[in-house]
Amino acid sequence: MEGSKITLVNVLAVILSFFAVVMCCSSSTHEVSVACMMAYDKGGAPSVFSSQECPQWEWTHPIQVPQYHPTANCEFASATFQGRRHYQEDRISCNPAMKIPLLGNEGQEITIGVAAVFDGHLGAEASELASKKFLDYFYLNVLFNTYKQALPHKKHNDEANHHVTTVESTPLYDILKEALTRTFGDIDSEFTQEALKNNYAAGSTGTVAVLVNNRILVGFVGDSKALLCSDTGRASEGVKVRAPNVEELTRDHHPDREDERARMEAWGMPHVSAQLAVSRAIGNLNSRRYGVIPEAEVIGWRTQTSNNSFLVLGSDGIFEGLTPANVCAILHNNGCKSGTAASSSSSSCLAMSALANRIVNSAFENGSNDNLSIVVIPLNPTYSF
Repeated sequence: MEGSKITLVNVLAVILSFFAVVMCCSSSTHEVSVACMMAYDKGGAPSVFSSQECPQWEWTHPIQVPQYHPTANCEFASATFQGRRHYQEDRISCNPAMKIPLLGNEGQEITIGVAAVFDGHLGAEASELASKKFLDYFYLNVLFNTYKQALPHKKHNDEANHHVTTVESTPLYDILKEALTRTFGDIDSEFTQEALKNNYAAGSTGTVAVLVNNRILVGFVGDSKALLCSDTGRASEGVKVRAPNVEELTRDHHPDREDERARMEAWGMPHVSAQLAVSRAIGNLNSRRYGVIPEAEVIGWRTQTSNNSFLVLGSDGIFEGLTPANVCAILHNNGCKSGTAASSSSSSCLAMSALANRIVNSAFENGSNDNLSIVVIPLNPTYSF
């Protein structure tokens, strides 16, 4: 009799375990278990990936980047070059069409573009980790927070359907902004543990752009730039060379930036800050005592206009050899318009990948001594991708 009870208990345990796996891990239901949500609330996206309660999230966006192909994980036009440095510490990561289900919203999903440039220093460990995991962690932060947004309304039998997050809703844009900020924190938190364990001194800048529904969101730490190039439609002194307008969406986190200097001097080290390359960074644990912080600055949503032509992300090596205006001019004066045959060499117009290489090579030829990396995103259908 006792043996029968034990057998029955074991059978019930197997059935319940199977039911839990189906409810928790089925990609078709897009539900989140309580245990998995607790893991997320405790430690963010890294905890979800490491938790045994959340095996279903292992498949999100695995990235395998061959060492010999540094732009393999960027499907936008991009280029990277070691330049005159002994090591290549720049990394890039992109997904032009990341599809994220809006959990709890009856099968809706959003498609967004994400592009990132990470400029490592004192080693490539920080930029390497960031480039490999940023997209995954951003995906999960959006996923879990849309679920949290929708969950309270499910309890009211859809009585508040007009509040549910949709592709066009204001809460969605707030969620994406929060997800971007949290992802920077997740990356720094995980790298901090790795740095303490392995005695890494490395750090990295990070500039990330999110594109959805003709809107642009940018978050950054450090001095990698994001530029918005616009076509003014004006010729320069009668010559067939357009004079594009350029707007820097980022403001370099340098110790000489007034608000950054004030913040760092408040730590009680007024003379040390001037010796630091950047005032914000992923990693750089040895500089934390001087006021270097990993918190990202996020520029609010920008709505694209018909004049906006290119969004550019570049490491500071690009801007050692070129000004932001130079970069936009190369794009406008050499980019192929739709219907025009593109070339990968010097001709009347260049394909996007060739344009990215042209910018990198021009910066190098103009004397840049740093690693050079760039991502070019055409915003106007006038220009062919």
